[in-house]
Amino acid sequence: MKNQLAKIVEKLNKKPQWLRYRLLSYVLGSTVKFVGTAGIKCLRLSHKKAVFKLANKKKVRNHVGGVHAAATALLAETATGMALAMHIPDNKLPLLKSMHCDYVKRASGDLMAQASLTEEQIEKLHLEDKGSFIITCCVTDENNEEPVISQMQWAWIIKD
Repeated sequence: MKNQLAKIVEKLNKKPQWLRYRLLSYVLGSTVKFVGTAGIKCLRLSHKKAVFKLANKKKVRNHVGGVHAAATALLAETATGMALAMHIPDNKLPLLKSMHCDYVKRASGDLMAQASLTEEQIEKLHLEDKGSFIITCCVTDENNEEPVISQMQWAWIIKD
């Protein structure tokens, strides 16, 4: 059964490709203000994968000219959260429980984050009223290197 977000994405998929992800990025940035402020853009969102990009612009740079560590963590949180959001039933509330980011090398340029859920995770999300699991996020830079190894623990509960 499709949730509200999945229905919106399905409608947007009927729009021309150049427009659909601009609209989704705008909606997400308007709903989650910090995502909009940082300038995170949606490149792809489906039941199989969530892909988001953060350009290395002045407002998100650190003191050495790369994307700030906190902005990188926000990018990973956004990708994993939206991967979860495509599957979570409308009567459940997603909650980020913990973030784990290992910054293993210096990033070059823009960053891209990709996340997806396993079939087992999707099944657990639908069967259990309350639970949690870890979603791994692949963060790559312009050189297709993985400067950050990221895992986010997402939980859910029934909405009041």
